[in-house]
Amino acid sequence: MNPTNVRLTIPDNVDPTTLMGPTDSLLRRIEGAFDGMVTVRGNVISLTGPADVVNQLTTVFSRLIALVEAGRLPNEQDVDLIIGQVTHGASGLPDPGEDILLTYRGRALQPKTAGQKRYIDAIRANTITFGIGPAGTGKTYLAMAMAVAALKRREVARIVLVRPAVEAGESLGYLPGTLQEKLDPYIRPLYDALFDMTDMERGNALIEQGIIEIAPLAFMRGRTMNNAFVILDEAQNTTPDQMKMFLTRLGFSSKFVVTGDVTQRDLLGQNGLDVARRVLEGIRDIAFVDLDRNDIVRHSLVARIVDAYEADEAKGAR
Repeated sequence: MNPTNVRLTIPDNVDPTTLMGPTDSLLRRIEGAFDGMVTVRGNVISLTGPADVVNQLTTVFSRLIALVEAGRLPNEQDVDLIIGQVTHGASGLPDPGEDILLTYRGRALQPKTAGQKRYIDAIRANTITFGIGPAGTGKTYLAMAMAVAALKRREVARIVLVRPAVEAGESLGYLPGTLQEKLDPYIRPLYDALFDMTDMERGNALIEQGIIEIAPLAFMRGRTMNNAFVILDEAQNTTPDQMKMFLTRLGFSSKFVVTGDVTQRDLLGQNGLDVARRVLEGIRDIAFVDLDRNDIVRHSLVARIVDAYEADEAKGAR
């Protein structure tokens, strides 16, 4: 079978060196992912190989060009994400929109997949949003970005970050240190996301002032959250009663985001996330957004790990 040949012309408003990366690092990454030949001469990209491979390469370069035209400076993570989407037949990158947040390092945070764009749009449009999906899809990170952005715009007066303190064989009472030190291992992922968006000194100052509060789920009982952006993380580890308790803390001028991964449960029996979906789906101003392996934006190996576990679980179900 004769190989297929396709020539792509890089638009005049796109710098080929930006497209290919420093010392052609992005180009080499693309070449290594496909069994085809890529040749770049000036503003012309020549693709040669089997028809299906050339079609995939054409899509990869087209999406990469669109990324640059949107004002983004692509990196290896962006290329890995595009390659993963193309090879799995996923939909393209989200339409360029306004940045969610500029981090203290000046980095613009934007949704990187169509699923993440749906998630962000749902948070903007609804009072309560559930983000459900596997590890690496940005559920917590994007919710944190939206919370910090809302605080900066003074749409809310505080951020409350909540996690269930599910014990894995050890009792909190037997762990050393103060209560806060006992809770730190459970809350650490929220700290990590926060300190990636605001420098550690500023983040700690906001925590000390009570503007950002980090608390275990049990401490929410009896409270009402007014004028707050509240994130409940790891919601698959809540009981139905805990989830009901948390959702009824909603006060005026507040926004709730609930994140969870139903494949990573540490509790037996029914969990609050599944019950909440069954009871609340379809109610106005409450949104459920499902993210999947096509929305994973961590190391490309994470997507393959998720695929492998899903395949193994499917075998066990037969």
